[in-house]
Amino acid sequence: MTINKKKTIIFILPDLESGGAERIVTTIANHLSREKFVPKILLLRKEGAYITLLKDDVEIIDLKVKRIRQSIFPILGVIKKYKPSIVFSGFGEVNAYLAPFIPLFRKTKFIARETNVVTEHVTRPEIKFFYKFYNNYHKIICQSDDMKKDLLEKWNIKPKKIIKINNPVDFQAIDKHLGNQEKPESYGSEYKNVVAVGNLAVRKGFDNLLKVFSYLKDEKILLHILGDGVEKENLLQMKENLGLSQIIFHGKKENPYPYLKFADLFVLSSRYEGFPNVLLEAGACGTFALANDCPGGIREIVQKGINGEIEKIENHEVFAKNIIEILNKKHYSQEIRNAIESRFSKEIIMEKYEEVLDEL
Repeated sequence: MTINKKKTIIFILPDLESGGAERIVTTIANHLSREKFVPKILLLRKEGAYITLLKDDVEIIDLKVKRIRQSIFPILGVIKKYKPSIVFSGFGEVNAYLAPFIPLFRKTKFIARETNVVTEHVTRPEIKFFYKFYNNYHKIICQSDDMKKDLLEKWNIKPKKIIKINNPVDFQAIDKHLGNQEKPESYGSEYKNVVAVGNLAVRKGFDNLLKVFSYLKDEKILLHILGDGVEKENLLQMKENLGLSQIIFHGKKENPYPYLKFADLFVLSSRYEGFPNVLLEAGACGTFALANDCPGGIREIVQKGINGEIEKIENHEVFAKNIIEILNKKHYSQEIRNAIESRFSKEIIMEKYEEVLDEL
């Protein structure tokens, strides 16, 4: 009788702050079969809201390192110590720095999960250099057709290395966070409430969204922006310059789901994405979306007229008219939710991840 040995799998992330990559790795680590895998998470620094969401049997290895470029040799030390069956690196910059060292560990299989369209996201020459070693990975997971095409055409990754797996949505976790939550107090009953969520960075395109709302000053529409980041002061100044009293910056929210559920519309203004979790989560909350037509799987998520619409945000006036048109139509929350759940539920996506991990 043969007893199958469990595979130790180490997931690598900078931290467990509330971002897309962190959410996905948390979901995978929590829901992998414990009959087959022993999941551990290696963090450069043990901090972030998602730590509280990890199951008790997921060991956290804390490197206590502040900068990614200082982390590579400590990471190699952990791999040498634990001798895992699989290393799953879930953050682009870490993936890149780790790539040249993969041949040192002949008995370990390495997976990189990309988080964005690489050509759009990676601009620093020193990081681009490390992508020359990317074919050292045994598998590279991308979330969208846009990402896959970019890796094949711009980075010369071997087709057999690339696997497309969309991001999962944990409906049970979202429903738990919603619980008996009521409509946020800032959601005016006399207004239509539009919500946008994301890091306040240039790539998220909130500057374009503010310009869109300069065409909506006379409408009874509030824009609620959830998130924090380096562009906050610039955006606040832009709000003042444009005279946009109907825009509210809420900062980062540990539980954004009530803001999504009770919104009349969710807007994604990003210049590029990987496969936007917040667009999936808005749908899971039953909220219709209007998304910028940007690279990163938008067209794979949005089923036009069912769970959302797609429009070029750079044409600010047209995008503003789209917002008004959508807000004047009736949408069906359960239909929106079903459109996401039938394609991106964690059960469907986890099955694909386990299949890849089993093959390794």
